[in-house]
Amino acid sequence: MTPVIAFGEALVDMLSSRLGDAAEGPETFTPYAGGAPANVAVACARLGLTSRFLGMLGDDHFGNFLARELEHHGVDVSGVSRTREARTALAFVSRDADGERTFDFYRPPAADLLYRTEHLPHGVFSEPAIVHLCSNSLTDDAIAATSLAITEMASRAGCLVSVDANLRHNLWPEHSIDVGLVTRLLDQADLIKLSTDELDALRGDHPRDDWLAERLAAGARLIVITDGPGAVAAHTTQGVKRMTPPPVKAVDTTAGGDAFIGGLLAALADHDWQRPNWQHDEAFLERALTLACRCGAHAVTRPGAYAALPRREDVIDR
Repeated sequence: MTPVIAFGEALVDMLSSRLGDAAEGPETFTPYAGGAPANVAVACARLGLTSRFLGMLGDDHFGNFLARELEHHGVDVSGVSRTREARTALAFVSRDADGERTFDFYRPPAADLLYRTEHLPHGVFSEPAIVHLCSNSLTDDAIAATSLAITEMASRAGCLVSVDANLRHNLWPEHSIDVGLVTRLLDQADLIKLSTDELDALRGDHPRDDWLAERLAAGARLIVITDGPGAVAAHTTQGVKRMTPPPVKAVDTTAGGDAFIGGLLAALADHDWQRPNWQHDEAFLERALTLACRCGAHAVTRPGAYAALPRREDVIDR
């Protein structure tokens, strides 16, 4: 199987004890290891892939916690750097009655924003790999430059680049997403994952089909659009394939999208993605979307991020 390398933020999700508007008793927060790219690294490791995480953690209690958790779940952390110049980021997570969450981020400043290309391990892209990241590593100029440089290096080395938009408005200055910058990152990707809300935020007044066609023309092989419990749409230059995830009762949707993309990358890692037009293989798309949907559905039935992600035996038919 092809190894997966995830780059970006690892942070601590402080999950509220309250669900919905319930206000009985004191509100407490339980720390869970999280951060979208780190979640994907763990998702891939738990599905049996060789998985590596690149990023910066604070030299602090929460940084130690995240490093231990990543390693515990089988992720290679030899590409993780540590710093005393900033602390590990925190996200306080509230949930509504359906498990949908909102975030209050304590970032910036944060350690993950200090990662630079000089922190990359020697020869990190010397072997073909799937390299995954998201837009949370674009929210300030220096980390954006690092992210774009890493995607260019990975592409030149023959890696497959995967980008999950994963838009978090409150991580951006004045809560205003730089749509042009996010689009620039998407246009460096072979695989793009978006939610319907993210697609609408990025396309603005541009017609949906035209915007998707532009991303495919820019080089994306596959664009996958999720809609919570609704149908998933996988777009290629040859058309659209749709699949409905299995129905579940959501408890916490924090890791649902990351579990989904982890399943998709696991399917790709076991596929000949270096072959031209791999995305037009109907049987592969069926397998990949089935696994991704099962992984996402499994994760939302459990609280937290790393701990909610499925192992292969949870989602593979015996």
